[in-house]
Amino acid sequence: MPAYYQFLERTVNPDGSVTTQYCSTIHAQGAWNPHEQHMAPASGVMAVELEQFAPRADMRIGRISFDIFGLIHFGEFSITTRIIRAGKTIELLESVMQANGKTCIVARAWRMATQDSKHIGGLEDPAILHPETYPLWTGLRRWPGGYIHSLETRADENNRTGKGIVWLNNDLAMVEGQATTPFAHLIGMVDTANGIVPRQDGEFSWAFPNLDLQIHMHRYPTGQWLGLETVQQYGNDGIGLTSSVLHDIHGPFGRSEQILTLRKIA
Repeated sequence: MPAYYQFLERTVNPDGSVTTQYCSTIHAQGAWNPHEQHMAPASGVMAVELEQFAPRADMRIGRISFDIFGLIHFGEFSITTRIIRAGKTIELLESVMQANGKTCIVARAWRMATQDSKHIGGLEDPAILHPETYPLWTGLRRWPGGYIHSLETRADENNRTGKGIVWLNNDLAMVEGQATTPFAHLIGMVDTANGIVPRQDGEFSWAFPNLDLQIHMHRYPTGQWLGLETVQQYGNDGIGLTSSVLHDIHGPFGRSEQILTLRKIA
């Protein structure tokens, strides 16, 4: 099966951290530059490392915060994961992606104790229609790059610039030769939200790359389809924000935010 990444080597370090070496494939290629990775699969492979690091059956990840330090180098890179705040009911994990001697992404994840809270459970975000309800959509093909071309997309016909609903899926493994969990599969598409309802028609006159990706989950996601109910807003001083309610086929499971740097294209 084609994959976004090839596994090269894993090392357990003397301090208990784990460093894994990977190499990106053409399917992880970015949309802004051909020599970089797209943030979506990059966050997916980091989710792989976070999810499998010293797992505990009584805990799950509730929040992941990705900070993008610069261009995400295409090719070989490493991810080092460790616990930076241990605890019985709350732990803070950190994964650092590095390439060519530089830090590309720093991810921090809160892992939290779980318990049965059904008797007080309640949601305010309504579910959206299932993906098969929406027609196939080719609007993402305005973007170049191997990652975008790996996706199957369906969208609400009422979408407009700045607001809309899009469902995403792909049939690639996150890492070649390894089973991909629904968590890594879905987290590995969330960053796509920044490109689905841009506030510009036709050729872009402004670039709007995101500097981060914040994901909060009140439920662990399942299945293969990711639904993005997204709003994109541009401020008046060169900063924007992309906000999404995240869905799987069972309903909403969380929210994401991406801060944008708005830059005039010469």
